Parts: sequence; structure tokens; C-alpha cells
Amino acid sequence: MSRLVVVSNRVGNLSNPAQTGGLAVAISEAIKGRGGIWFGWDGVTDDSGDGTTTVDTVGSVQTILNPMQAVDYEAFYLGFANSVIWPLFHYRADLVRFQQDYYEGYLRVNEQFANALMPHLKSDDLVWIHDYHFMSFGTYLRNLGCDSRIGFFLHIPFPGPDLLAALPNHAGFIEDLLQYDVVGFQTSADVANFKRCVEEFTSAEVDETGLIRFHDRTCVAERFPIGIDVDSFQEMAASKAEAAFIDAFKHNLVADKQMIGVDRLDYSKGIPARFQAFAQMLTRYPEMSKKVSFLQIAPPSRGDIGAYAEIREELERLSGMINGAHADFDWTPIRYIHRSVSRDRLAAMLRASEVGLVTPMRDGMNLVAKEYVAAQDPEDPGVLVLSRFAGAAEEMPEALLVNPFDIDEMAEMYFQALNMPLEERKERHRALFERIRRYDVKAWQESFLEALTSPREWAEKHAVRTADNDSVDPNAGGPQAPSGRVPT
Repeated sequence: MSRLVVVSNRVGNLSNPAQTGGLAVAISEAIKGRGGIWFGWDGVTDDSGDGTTTVDTVGSVQTILNPMQAVDYEAFYLGFANSVIWPLFHYRADLVRFQQDYYEGYLRVNEQFANALMPHLKSDDLVWIHDYHFMSFGTYLRNLGCDSRIGFFLHIPFPGPDLLAALPNHAGFIEDLLQYDVVGFQTSADVANFKRCVEEFTSAEVDETGLIRFHDRTCVAERFPIGIDVDSFQEMAASKAEAAFIDAFKHNLVADKQMIGVDRLDYSKGIPARFQAFAQMLTRYPEMSKKVSFLQIAPPSRGDIGAYAEIREELERLSGMINGAHADFDWTPIRYIHRSVSRDRLAAMLRASEVGLVTPMRDGMNLVAKEYVAAQDPEDPGVLVLSRFAGAAEEMPEALLVNPFDIDEMAEMYFQALNMPLEERKERHRALFERIRRYDVKAWQESFLEALTSPREWAEKHAVRTADNDSVDPNAGGPQAPSGRVPT
């Protein structure tokens, strides 16, 4: 079996799984089962260092941490990655702040990190590069003579050509992505957008199997939606260690039911609209007063970027205004926590909440939706309210799907979720749980690495399966997902 080499901006703490979720957790769970190398930034911006990497071993995984100078952090991370790519790929072109030095810093860090990784690679390695920080990484590895299989997975949405055209040198980034043997996306819409960009901005050709041919290389671009470790999260949610905390917590609540949202503090997550919809529900249905409370957990994120400071101020203003209008002496409608919560405590809080709110304006996948389903008691499950613009919606049609731009619709869906009969809740949960278990983090890893091991053969088999089936496959070539849904 070929060795797996994972590249991501940050390397997770393999010794402490109590992380808040997302990319780091998914990669941790994937690489620990297989072993290999995990390479990324060491998290320090220190210009006084000698620039050498730090190598450590945790179990079957060797971690290689590379330093970054402060000037590179400013241009690469705060600049191009999070002030240009992130807002643009989340359909917020109005928030893009492009500067030439940002772009140069992005390419410089991609090249520096490729140079640092190259001495550690073997020719038969499978190199799996993650996310928008390192779209150009493969080009620099190829320039250094790397002939390993190299795959890239984008955890965030991918825009269509009209929007991508706002990115300076957008054609160059598409050509960089075509240096990979496999390019993976979260949704079929993202794959379609990428292929439209390939056709519009490059001279590449797509053959009958879906392989993209560009100069002397071929590339597979397909959908590999990410999953979670369902059993592990389910165990955390139902652990006896957290049960006492939850009992005490619910004992102190005046309200009978709780709604919960868990998101990094980010403008893409739709938290202000979520707050407004909750206030709208309380106004429209005054009988819900004191019967429900809303807990929003929003750990800080990218506080050095102006847009993130603005969203924090907006949420503090909204929560204060809503509580001022609706609260009573013994009831606070919205509780807003702006700090990280341990993963096991978070799992228990999700289980204790009758409604889970996952309502981003745009999201690549959003694993909190799957974690909420995994955390539920199957005999008395809660209801997931899910944005149509989260990647998870493509796999989770039994959730209550909402338009996060429509405050009135969300308010109605909140009320429907809070008053849904037990049998309907169980039916929806049963279908959702079966699918998240079948297409878990292991299935995600195995399906991507199967494609990366033999891209051409995989593309041919996938083309046959696609031709033989009408429904969309959540794992790009695996068993077919149900196409039906529970009526809303």
C-alpha cells in the first residue's frame, strides 16, 4: 500500500481529539486509520527562526511542521487566502480585498512549502493536498520533479466562471488545479462550476469518461462529499461523563425546548439572519415565549480581518436587542457564547437540543449538520433545519430545508421544527442517520484515495456507473443515495 502524505494549512493535534470540528477533525480521523505524513504550517509567525521544519511522530503518523514569516502570514493567510479567495468562493465578491502583494505572497508560500515537503516524498506516495490555501501547491511540486500521484480536495464552494473571473489570473489557478491527478469537491454543483471554468478559461479537453486532458496530463474532477466518524461522535454525545452536565443544564432552563447553532464566527454562516428569524418567530407566535431558548456557540475566527470584527459586533448588538425586546426576569431567549467548546461537550449539547440550526448563506459541506444527526437519541430525535446553500443539503433532503435569505420562511420552519410530531421526527432522523453512517469519513477517504490510486481506471468505471444510474451518488461512484424525501 502506498504511503499517504496529507498537506493542509494547519496540522491537527493528533494527541488531543477535543477539537471543534471541520477540516482538522476529518483529516485526523482519515490519516490516523492509515498512517503516513501530515505536513503543514506550525502555527507560528517568527522571523527570528532558521526556517527549518519540525518533525515528530504520533502513533503511525509523522507530522512535519513548516514555519512561516510574519510578512508571509499577512500576505498569504490574512491577505489572499482569507480576504480574496474565501469571500469570492463564498459568493461575497463585495468583500474581496485584492492587493498584488497578497497574490505574490500566496504563490511564494505555496512554493516555499512545496520546497520543504519535497525532500520527504517517495515516488510511490499518494499526496493529498487540502483546501483553498494550497491550490497552487501541485504546480510547484511538479516543477520540482514530483511524479507521485497528487490529489487536491476543496472543502469550500467553487464558483462559476462569471464569479471566478473577478479573481486576478483566474485562468492560472484553473491550470494549477489541472496539475493534480484528482480534484475533489463537496457537491455536484461545485464540479459543474469547475468544469465550466475549465472550458471557458483553458484549452483543456474533457473526454467521454470525464477525464480532463491538459497538455501532457490528465485530471479527474469529481464529487467526494466529506463525512464524519459517526460512531465516535455518537458515543461522545451519549457519554455518561456529559450526562450529569446536561441534566443540570436543562434543570436550570425555564424553556422546555432548546434550539442550537454551532458555527465559527464567519459572515458566510448566516448567524445574523438566524437571530432575526428567531425574533420573528417569537413575535409571530407569542405562545412560544418561555417555551424555547436559542443557544448560539460561535468561536472566534480570523479576528485580524475587519469583516470578522464587524460580524461579532453585529451579533452582540442583535442578541442584546432581541433579548431586550423579548426576555423576562426568568427567561433569556438568546444565549450567545463567543468562545470554543470542547468537542465532547459540544456533542452533548447537540444531543440535548430539540432543533439544530445549520443555515449558512453558502457552505462547502458543513459537518455540524451531520454531527447534529449523529448526536440525537433515535427514540426522541431533534429536527435539523438546514440551508439549501450548504453542501450537506445535497445529501440530507429529509432535513427541513430553508432559504437563509428569507427570514419569514426560516421563522416558519423554526416553528414547524419545534412542533413536529414524534413519528415524523423519527422517520426523518432514521433516513438521515442511515446515510451519514453509510457515507462517513472512512467512505470519503476510501473513495478519494481509490480515485487517486488509479485515476484513469476509476474514471472509466465511474462513467459506466453514472450511465447506468439516474440518481446522484454522494460518494462519486459508490452506492446510490435515495432520491426520495420526506414531504415538508
